[in-house]
Amino acid sequence: MLEIKNVKVYDLEESVIACRNAMRLEMPEYTEEEFKESLKRAITLCKTPNGSGHQTFLSGIRVSFDLKYPCYISPELQRYHWIDIVTSSSKMHKLLQMNLDMACNKYVSQATIAQMRSLIDDYNQILNNESEYGIFYLRNGEEIHARGKKDMLYHKWMQIISNCPHGLELFMRVSTNYLQLKTIYHQRKYHKLRDDWGAMCAMIENLPYAKDFGLCCE
Repeated sequence: MLEIKNVKVYDLEESVIACRNAMRLEMPEYTEEEFKESLKRAITLCKTPNGSGHQTFLSGIRVSFDLKYPCYISPELQRYHWIDIVTSSSKMHKLLQMNLDMACNKYVSQATIAQMRSLIDDYNQILNNESEYGIFYLRNGEEIHARGKKDMLYHKWMQIISNCPHGLELFMRVSTNYLQLKTIYHQRKYHKLRDDWGAMCAMIENLPYAKDFGLCCE
């Protein structure tokens, strides 16, 4: 299930101070006194309607964290434009070496894990065999006659990756900002995937000034 660690927040004070730039004639001084005065304005701006353009200073408050996630949540997470993947683990590079009992979440059945192990064993047999010919039977009845080890490995890999469960868990470090997290929270607070998005919402609730800036509910 979704797990978040190593959360870091950057440029919070600077972005809050910058929220008053529209009313300045000169660049601000980044002092504690200036932050306290600007914080009042920032909280007021965050009470304006979302999308009004008055909360843009929130985009300057960057948040980075490590995210362990099931594959099924990737399409939903990628809907958000300002979720930048710093770097991530990889099915393409490491699926064959993964401990599937550890890498799959608790909802993946033992039958699915057993099937994956069988496919991976077949792949390794091809890898260690000198045979130059193999036949692959697909679900639609198609027979693929593969010639050469490279071709055989390709078709077996396609069976592995195509049957890989969505409950396989990978990890990545991501970078986003308060403005995007505000959108995520209010869209996902009561989502069907309550354990996964619930972990994200809990992280957002614990960010500095999260309630003051309207990132989460009171």
